[in-house]
Amino acid sequence: MSMRFTAKARRGMVALAVVTGLAVASAACGGGGEGDKKPQSSSSASRTGGSEPNPQEGQSEEPIAELKGPSGLLLQITSAVRDSGGFVTVNGSLKNDSGTLVTIPSALSGNETEIMNNGRSLGGATLVDSKSKKRYYVLRDTEGRPLTTTGFSTIKAGESIDVFLQFPAPPASSTDVSFQLPLFPSGVIKISG
Repeated sequence: MSMRFTAKARRGMVALAVVTGLAVASAACGGGGEGDKKPQSSSSASRTGGSEPNPQEGQSEEPIAELKGPSGLLLQITSAVRDSGGFVTVNGSLKNDSGTLVTIPSALSGNETEIMNNGRSLGGATLVDSKSKKRYYVLRDTEGRPLTTTGFSTIKAGESIDVFLQFPAPPASSTDVSFQLPLFPSGVIKISG
């Protein structure tokens, strides 16, 4: 049980680091009167519990892509942000638009044994950069766990969960990439930052 707590705490710390990094980047790029508003929203996101999933920035924004999957699942991608460390973080929500409880298909985790051994996740997602003809897979930590939302197996009718996925960043010249998740149609998303 202590290993499970450690894994949850580690995921929480990764999510907290991502939110903190985005807050610092927003503050560094901000200017004028609007800069005062951004740190407040970032601070409120950072105040959530360290081992709980953090609300993703941009939740109130219009989705940059909506992908309809099986059993009434709807993936709404709200942002894809490139950071200076060479990563792209995709944020959004996975919603159950059906009228019944939905069991998350194991196919969303992908078919790699190492990722499947870490429970349900969005580890099967990829970014495809057709400009450089490369496919980017979800990053993993040193123990093989995917750097994406994990640990969910069902979603109640009408509910949604906040999700994030981290990928290696395509070249800076590539801003439009195709987001792919098993059982969902592909969608083109724009990388900012």
